[in-house]
Amino acid sequence: MPEGFHDVAWLARTRAEGDVAAWLERLPYARHIGVSATPDGAGDGLVFHLEPHEHNVGNILLPALHGGVVAAFMETAGTLDLMLSAREPRLPRIVDFSIDYLRTARVVPTHARCRLLREGRRLANVQVIAWQESEAQPVATARLHLVLGASRKDDA
Repeated sequence: MPEGFHDVAWLARTRAEGDVAAWLERLPYARHIGVSATPDGAGDGLVFHLEPHEHNVGNILLPALHGGVVAAFMETAGTLDLMLSAREPRLPRIVDFSIDYLRTARVVPTHARCRLLREGRRLANVQVIAWQESEAQPVATARLHLVLGASRKDDA
């Protein structure tokens, strides 16, 4: 994790404020590909967004977003969503990431919603769904298994 994420006070404060933008500012690759997040209109968590930058194109003939960009977007969304929704501020590390590409991700705004499937003492499982025009027609789904960093109680 980039510098600042290991500052427990900063992490706890930004988490309490729901300041995912502060986290994204410290992730250069997320900034480069154009990741942002906004509160879900229904008040049920966050929706992550990927801007359709030209440098994110993988196939210029279609044109389509590069699969690695889509995967990085979904991995970032899942990790940050877990950091926000976990029981306490902890830094997760990805153990396993699996993605299913369901249709061509065109060069238009892309969105993702995450769902925490399980949070144990040491491991968490997050599902991510990415779509473009309609959430009912996802362009990709992903599953992340993450090891949760030591909690403040574990450090004591």
